[in-house]
Amino acid sequence: MLSYVIVVTYNATRWIEKCFGSLQQSTIPVNIIAIDNGSTDGTPEIIRNKFPLVQVIQNSDNLGFGKANNVGIRKAYDAGADYVFLLNQDAWVEPDTIEKLIQAQQREPEFGIVSPVHLNGSGDALDQYFSQYIIPKFCPKLYSDKWLGKLKDEIYEVEFVNAAAWLLYRKTIETVGGFSPLFFLYAEDDNYLHRLRNHGLKVGVYPHVSIFHDRHEREPNQYFTNSEEFKIRQLILKYSDPGQEVDIYSYLSVQRKRIIKGLLRLRFDDTRITMTRYQRLKKLASEINAIKKATTNPGMHFL
Repeated sequence: MLSYVIVVTYNATRWIEKCFGSLQQSTIPVNIIAIDNGSTDGTPEIIRNKFPLVQVIQNSDNLGFGKANNVGIRKAYDAGADYVFLLNQDAWVEPDTIEKLIQAQQREPEFGIVSPVHLNGSGDALDQYFSQYIIPKFCPKLYSDKWLGKLKDEIYEVEFVNAAAWLLYRKTIETVGGFSPLFFLYAEDDNYLHRLRNHGLKVGVYPHVSIFHDRHEREPNQYFTNSEEFKIRQLILKYSDPGQEVDIYSYLSVQRKRIIKGLLRLRFDDTRITMTRYQRLKKLASEINAIKKATTNPGMHFL
């Protein structure tokens, strides 16, 4: 099996040693590609000097998480990759993580994406967000089996797991493609899973291997903390989902009526927010509809 690892980097100096060092200790051979999104702290040069076997691709601009991963996924696919493992720059693996994920996926090929357990950077607890992904509401059996000592050697299906550590196999790429250009940062993984399920594939967690994810020490960025940006992303996510019978133009029609009512009632502050949101989504509406229609069908979209 030919396996590739894609790591998107942006000012990643504090994690380079742990991330790339762990990958080089993998129990199976892996080809590593670092896609740098315009770092200003010397990240590409440090990777080349300390890890000369890593292929470094430098983008002149910050493409965002999804588009940068697409560059790496396409390169790996063209090189004949059977498996592509996406890993965050602030995460690192155990030696057998990738090998055991591949073995698990081979036994259960209905899973288009398999993720390990995500621990925090210290390794003494579950990653805070990951712990929410595997609660019984979203993953009915994992907590129970773990607690009762009946953990099975199988992949446990989940509704969502973030793309900090995703194993994709070749059929997944050929069926779903890459990440949607509608998302710069955040929600691109939600959209990918919507499309994955629309094609009858599953996403799951294999609980016998782990990664360490150091994000609890990372300062939140504007894309995470800005509530209006979050609402815009959620609306784009909803109306680009090929599995939902909803239409962005119907939403825009309702918003137009809200704007008119707000102006007539002199509610200028609320109306200003609604109008700004309406204008942003109106510019994207045709692209959202086109992408939704295209991704209803299988194909290597966006790669």
